[in-house]
Formats: sequence, C-alpha cells, structure tokens
Amino acid sequence: MKQKVGFIFADEMEFQPFSEIALENGGSWLSKRPMNTIRYETDNAEIIAVECGIGKVNAAFAATVLILDHQVDCVLNAGLSGAIQHLAKGNVVAGTSYVECDFDLTVFGYPVGEKPGGVRYHEPSQKLLDAALTVNGVLPARLGTGDFFLADPVKKQEYKEAFDIEAFDMETAAIASVCDRLETPFLSIRKISDDADDSASGSYREMNDLAEKALSEVLLALVKALG
Repeated sequence: MKQKVGFIFADEMEFQPFSEIALENGGSWLSKRPMNTIRYETDNAEIIAVECGIGKVNAAFAATVLILDHQVDCVLNAGLSGAIQHLAKGNVVAGTSYVECDFDLTVFGYPVGEKPGGVRYHEPSQKLLDAALTVNGVLPARLGTGDFFLADPVKKQEYKEAFDIEAFDMETAAIASVCDRLETPFLSIRKISDDADDSASGSYREMNDLAEKALSEVLLALVKALG
C-alpha cells in the first residue's frame, strides 16, 4: 500500500510550482474550500497538498485537516525563511528542531517558547530528516517560528541568543506542535530568501515572485527516498 503524505505550502507562490508539477502529471484538484487542495500520486506515495495561508493559525489548521480528515501518514512543509546565522540566501534546509519564538509565559515561570504541558523544542521525524539529508544540497538547520515577518536586526539577535535558531519562518513550529499532539511524523524544508534584517522584505519578494520549483522538487525527491 502506498504511503499517504501531506504537503503544506503557505502562500500562492509557494503552492503554485507544486500544483503545476502535479496537474501536468496526472494530479487533480480535490477542493478549493476551505483550502486549495490537490491530490497527486507518485510511484510510492499518494500526496495531498494544501495551500494553507500565511501564519501559525492557518498552518495549524492545515495540519489538523490533513491528519484528521485526509488521514495522512506524515506531514511535510515547504516555504521560504529568513537566515538567523550560518546560512546564506539560496540554501535549502531541513529542520532539526522547531520552536515558537513568540510564545511567552515567562511571567509564570515557563521558558520563552514553552507551553504548559508541552515542550520548548519540537523535533522532526528522524526517518524523514534522514531521507531529506540524502537529497543533494539539503542542509540541517534549527528553525524558529513567529506570527510576523522578521525584518528587525535587534529581534534577530535576540532570537539567536535565546533559541540558537538558524532560520525563522511563520509556520513550522505550529505545524510541528499539531503533529506532536496527533502523533504524526513531520519535517519542514525551507529555502533561505533573506537575512531577516532591514533588507529582508525586498529580498523575500524577489525570491517569492520567482515561484521556483526547487522546494517542490526537494519534497518529491524526499518522498521518493522514503521508498
């Protein structure tokens, strides 16, 4: 039996390249409400891909729908991220940990990023991570998440010191949290679009507007590597 894999893309320009690949190769639309959703079969997998919308709430909703309604065996996410340290624009990374940088209950004694009854750092599926790192050019990286576009050098330094993250985005830790609660393997693949500083918005727009197929191709190579 083929494995069933969920793909989550946040915005239209991230989803579009995958939709083109899928629809040109026998894929089909499942629905356009509440999210654009495409079904696509490869030799070893049935893929359900969604365009969830930007941010943690949208991402968490998408993960929940994929797991509970579509009953996927694992969830993969792909999108663009800002570099915090050690990475350069154009690098493609697989997340080795995920933390919600903007979740703060320190007034009650919790470390920033940690929820009551939860963990501070979510971890990926080791099987998915190992498969991703066999794909040419994919690097390991620690990922942080917040519900805002990071373009502040001061905040960037703060997160570097507080969490030792290497890249920042708006979805991954929220998806990881849902996947942990629903005991579903998860991994995020991100491409570095900017330096998370005062030049970030222009760099991000420039790369996002290209609607490159690279991230979709990495996800498909990862699924193939799973066998």
